[in-house]
Amino acid sequence: MPAVDLTAGAAGIAEVDVLVIGAGPTGLGAAKRLHELNSKSWLIVDSNPVPGGLASTDVTPEGFLFDVGGHVIFSHYRYFDDVLHEALPRTDDWFEHQRVSYIRFGDQWVPYPFQNNIAVLPAEEKARCIESLIDAALDARARSPADKPANFDEWNVRNVGERLTEIFMRPYNFKVWAVPTTKMNASWLGERVAAPDLRLLVKNVILNKVAGNWGPNATFRFPAHQGTGGIWKAVAKTLPSSKTRFGDSGAVVKVDAESKQVHLKDGTTIRYKSLITTMAIDSLAQVMNDTALQQICKPLYYSSTNVIGVGIRGDRPERIGDKCWLYFVDDNCPFYRATIFSNYSPYNQPSAEVKLATIQLANGQKVASTDPESGPYWSIMLEVSESSYKPVNHDTLLDECIAGLVATDLLEPDDQIVSTYVRRFDHGYPTPSLERDGALAEALPYLQQKDILSRGRFGAWKYEVGNQDHSFMQGVEAVDHIVSGAVELTLSYPDFVNRRNNNERRLRQK
Repeated sequence: MPAVDLTAGAAGIAEVDVLVIGAGPTGLGAAKRLHELNSKSWLIVDSNPVPGGLASTDVTPEGFLFDVGGHVIFSHYRYFDDVLHEALPRTDDWFEHQRVSYIRFGDQWVPYPFQNNIAVLPAEEKARCIESLIDAALDARARSPADKPANFDEWNVRNVGERLTEIFMRPYNFKVWAVPTTKMNASWLGERVAAPDLRLLVKNVILNKVAGNWGPNATFRFPAHQGTGGIWKAVAKTLPSSKTRFGDSGAVVKVDAESKQVHLKDGTTIRYKSLITTMAIDSLAQVMNDTALQQICKPLYYSSTNVIGVGIRGDRPERIGDKCWLYFVDDNCPFYRATIFSNYSPYNQPSAEVKLATIQLANGQKVASTDPESGPYWSIMLEVSESSYKPVNHDTLLDECIAGLVATDLLEPDDQIVSTYVRRFDHGYPTPSLERDGALAEALPYLQQKDILSRGRFGAWKYEVGNQDHSFMQGVEAVDHIVSGAVELTLSYPDFVNRRNNNERRLRQK
């Protein structure tokens, strides 16, 4: 079979040993590993014109940057760190931040995580929370270790008590996941949810003391330029351009698993020996026209994500300070998280010299003059979940979010809004539903028998290993499995990779 020039977009048939679909972190991890191993016959394709996938960044016409969701860089893998250092090696390529994060609860800000910081709550509420935590601890002493929680809601009651579950865990997690906690499993939690130490919690309540930072992202990095998407553009530039196809020439329209062929939008057919796909596994089942896989994937559930950005004229207010991201449990705003995106990098918004017109005031009123004026500027990025359990009115969402910013004291009514951004992602969060693990136990081996490795945030559907570092390493480890049969630690043992830093593995120095 004659080969074709993959960079020319000519119709025909090409052959590769490994084809990678998707140029988000997972696909780029696979491509990077193939390149490092000096594999000669591989190709990565993506229908988007630029790499990054769900870790990309958009720029508004006014010059405000907004990631397509809340992303920061922290890592469980030295290999991942090495790749990012190779792509962005200068010290001024990055900013490093200490996480400053709070939960809005009523009219007060509670330090994150909420369940570790009930010391700041009103006295009566503290007493109720401690009482139910003690009840939960006493129940746990009489419970067999083999008695596992049936769902996420039961995990919450057992670990933080009924009161904290009632006032925070249930309503907040519904706002995030757009599905009741009773319909989620408890196998995904790991380092994602803090289980409080009762003894320390009581001590902090008595001393009226705030707990220290918790979690792997207590310190994080963010790129100085181009947002999170700039990272993946830089990683893609370390790959040979002859082995990448982005845009229409990389758009997959059909996967024929029996003949091991992928058909692209421009008419090219790619014949492969092994396929690594980062498409959502339910979408893959559709392009494969595989009714058996479609049936297996039916129980998989996901929520959609709406990302809203607001650019504001003026100095960053003192009440905002150095806050990073904030969580919201109450119904006075539609968003579950707000990121002060301008705090991550001074280049996430236009410089003060840029003159922009005011679109509206935060209270919704129009301004008398629309003449462009100079800055300075700052910005906020919001996330709103959506599902059949939690529908969203897209026509009014932006106005509702701006009103929510005023209601939660993030904006003053007379703040001048100079830029807005709204984008919806159909596949936002892969829900760890009660049926998820059973469906994946069928779907992933079914595909692997056809020499297809479905990996990544929605390819493997495992939120517990869905961060950028996890996703990247899923791609790396998929290649190692194809080449040498190596165990895929990230996919197979999420708790293991999340409980330790995998420092022994480094990018090979050339």
